[in-house]
Amino acid sequence: MTVLGPLEPAALGYTQTHEHLLADLSGVLGSSQMTSGVYAAGSGPAALDVEFPATVRRRMHEPIRPDNYDWIRRHVTNVDNLRLWDEDEAIEELGHYRLAGGVSLVESTSIGLGRDAEGLRRVSRASGIKVIMGCGFYCQPVGLDQVPREAIRDLILKDLREGVRDTGVRAGIIGEIGLSDPIHPTEAKVLEAACEAQMSSGAALQVHPGRSPESLFDGVDRILATGVDPARLVMCHLDRTLTSPGELERLARTGCYLEFDLFGQESSYYPWSDIDRPNDGTRIDWLGELGEKGFGDRLVIAQDICMRAYFRKYGGPGYSHILENVLPLMRKKGWDAADIRRVTVDNPAALLKNTW
Repeated sequence: MTVLGPLEPAALGYTQTHEHLLADLSGVLGSSQMTSGVYAAGSGPAALDVEFPATVRRRMHEPIRPDNYDWIRRHVTNVDNLRLWDEDEAIEELGHYRLAGGVSLVESTSIGLGRDAEGLRRVSRASGIKVIMGCGFYCQPVGLDQVPREAIRDLILKDLREGVRDTGVRAGIIGEIGLSDPIHPTEAKVLEAACEAQMSSGAALQVHPGRSPESLFDGVDRILATGVDPARLVMCHLDRTLTSPGELERLARTGCYLEFDLFGQESSYYPWSDIDRPNDGTRIDWLGELGEKGFGDRLVIAQDICMRAYFRKYGGPGYSHILENVLPLMRKKGWDAADIRRVTVDNPAALLKNTW
């Protein structure tokens, strides 16, 4: 199910399973996790000083330029960087993706990040890219504390079966459902509602886990305990959460899809946690090892472009990075055409098959 209507799975072609075209992540600037992760010094009284200094606030509101680009990439804390508001910019960036061979992508912006159903329909129509829209709620959603789980479930099902509000634009996947570390009580309720919607509809469930292995496996255990078929579950952002082959194999043995979706984000510096992220070469090696162990039909890849600093226009890799740079590196590392097609065409088509 795309924002322009249903398609046969075979028509999806090359598909990146986790991107953002229209979104607003500027709300993270108010989170204690973000401020303490970058500016607090240790514990005790010093940890209380998490306010952004005045000079930092100035940089937070500058437009992206060559002279501040590296600072923005490292610290993220820039409003202009975090707001994907411009439809024309999205269309322009998707032009590079299409020319490189991109056909479809999953737009994983959920409620809380500024999901824009009508905007996505316009962008898809103008760019020629098939866009599969998500539904559900992001991390620590506001205003849902007293909302019954059943109401959240029914909203997700409406987005899938009828469309968002009165737009007629239907979601094609549940997610990304946001979880924190540890999982917030409201997130747990949303996750239960999303699981119920998944089992009722058959739609795939895409989950943004908390930033630790313990939180990720807690989320997986909760999901599978509800009865969700692991073959309809996608765990995202593994390349900023799991760092050992043993952890990756443990997750793969559950039967869920493993999504490596930070291709092109090469810097090991990660402001939201103390993990050292892998580079693209390491991501490819991990994928190859999982494939050799028999998990090749449960692997999908993407770039999770959710900031303007990753746009080609501003000097970033753009949505075409995997097509232009990663696939050649895969071939150099011994991947054959069938291996590449599996993770970029066949697996996304199986994952996104409309069963509702």
